[in-house]
Amino acid sequence: MHTLYILMLCAGVLVFISLLAGVLSTRLGVPFLIVFLGAGMFVGVDGPIGLPFDNVQLAAWVGNACLAVILLEGGISTRVRTFRAGFKPALVLATVGVLLTAAMVGAVAMVVMHVDWRGGLLLGAIVGSTDAAAVFTMLRQTGVRLAERVSATLELESGLNDPMAVFLVLALIASVKSNATVADLALLLLRQVGFGAAIGWAGAWAVGALLRRLPLEVEHGAVLSLIIVSAGMILFALCGLVEGSGFLAIYLFGLGVRARAESAAHAASSALDGFAWAAQATMFLLLGLLVSPHDMLASIGPTLAVAAALIFVARPVAVWLCLLPLRFAPAQRAFIGWVGLRGAVPIVLALFPLIEKLPDSYRFFNVAFAVVLASLLLQGTTLGWVARRLGVVLPPEQPPPDQRAVQGRLTIDADLPVADVFAFFQLPLPPIGARATLREWLTDNLARDHAEGDGIDWHGAHFRVSRLHNGRIVRVGLALAARAPVLA
Repeated sequence: MHTLYILMLCAGVLVFISLLAGVLSTRLGVPFLIVFLGAGMFVGVDGPIGLPFDNVQLAAWVGNACLAVILLEGGISTRVRTFRAGFKPALVLATVGVLLTAAMVGAVAMVVMHVDWRGGLLLGAIVGSTDAAAVFTMLRQTGVRLAERVSATLELESGLNDPMAVFLVLALIASVKSNATVADLALLLLRQVGFGAAIGWAGAWAVGALLRRLPLEVEHGAVLSLIIVSAGMILFALCGLVEGSGFLAIYLFGLGVRARAESAAHAASSALDGFAWAAQATMFLLLGLLVSPHDMLASIGPTLAVAAALIFVARPVAVWLCLLPLRFAPAQRAFIGWVGLRGAVPIVLALFPLIEKLPDSYRFFNVAFAVVLASLLLQGTTLGWVARRLGVVLPPEQPPPDQRAVQGRLTIDADLPVADVFAFFQLPLPPIGARATLREWLTDNLARDHAEGDGIDWHGAHFRVSRLHNGRIVRVGLALAARAPVLA
């Protein structure tokens, strides 16, 4: 037990310091996720502590489980309206875009790393997909307001392109190890996509129907989140057992549950967001612990060439070609091309060749890790600046000219729909269900044991629990700042 306590102490201190450093780093524009990678490298074999860790299999297991949780939360947080707005361009980018990116990066890798075409394509496939955790986090962290079609495309693409990248990596590994034929690879693709889509949608239909019938309210968000996560992991594992795409299944499961049981999904959203953050922290710390920076420095020239080809050529060209027939403005295509954030997905995919002991597999892992660092540092820190320079940031919503700003306090019924109240006072609508009430919104965002007087600040308005009855919020106080507009 003494050893266990020491391990728990070290892990707790590391995560605690990483979280505090991450919060402070966001003020400087540094991506939150890179702090966890840095913390893992600090503790790892080349860091001051020098903890040796080379368990690739464990890292792959943990990485896959964490990615599943992140994709589930991404699916749950995607509204049906967002899905409709961005599905077509996201699907093209997640399939054709990944193929084009992998091919262009692979060609560069063949020249600078002196590998054959299969090795080059394998590296291109490893770094070819954007990362859901990185994209979701950075879009929320920057706070830039984008056109709905642009933001929807970016979020959906980051969730949908992982299955394509996984298929390409598995197909190329099979080609290297067993000289798989075109028919074998076609069957692999059909199995991955077919089983993944079928299991994901079937699970969403069943669990969505179940959630609508359970006697659980918004106050039971923690229980609802555990039901959703456990069901998602069941589907992820089942899909893996039949050699389908578990990543596709769990992402579609999240989308389907949000569409079929929106109230339950909203109630569980806060807890799911916590699960996703825990998964990101665990995954990035572990992957940072696995890497050896001195090995990366040994091949810094080819690594930088691959990273530059991906960021400045392959991703922008692939996006430009894919979105050209879909009527995106040139500035929007340029911005989507720049927001090709790489995160943990390429590093986890780079573990697959290591597990299979393929030639040059450790070089591929080091290159993938360096590409992720370069992407987060270069693209992640400049996302907001590039959006403003390209003119794709939408101005803040302005009230109609027949409305005036007032200042005052009033008390309103907690059963009123949030959408109606916020529309009346011209406040931005939070990401909630269309039929959610003020009670549900406050309960979801306040502490579990909330009391009268607890409140939330929201864009110049302060919502306060005015009265409780049997633990339920019945009256809500609203204080309006001078700039909060209402109907005249």
